[in-house]
Amino acid sequence: MAQTKRKRRRKHSGTQAGTVARQRSSTARPQTKAEQREASSRRRAERLDQPPSWRGAATRAGIAAAIFAVVVVLLFGQPPLNGLALAGVMFAIYIPMSYFTDRFIYNRRQRRKEAGGEARSPRSER
Repeated sequence: MAQTKRKRRRKHSGTQAGTVARQRSSTARPQTKAEQREASSRRRAERLDQPPSWRGAATRAGIAAAIFAVVVVLLFGQPPLNGLALAGVMFAIYIPMSYFTDRFIYNRRQRRKEAGGEARSPRSER
């Protein structure tokens, strides 16, 4: 008689690139609110300590130009071709504006960190 029960298989973990995301085990102790807050602030600080890039500026400019085009067409009643043309001009303006604004904020944050301790966050002003 043939075996009717199938052997249990493990779930595939990881991505197509071969990386496997670390998962918290089901028996691990849940994080407390303080630990969650600390981890969140650490991740935020790491993200803000990244120097500005032209790629990030171009991404933000693309999103802003797309929103601008939709607003021009829908709210101001302009033809779609005019909206796209204006969006292209705004895209060209937004890229350097976004990059230099990011660079100014990044440099100011780095100066504050060097001068004394951690840079102030908007939440600490409350």
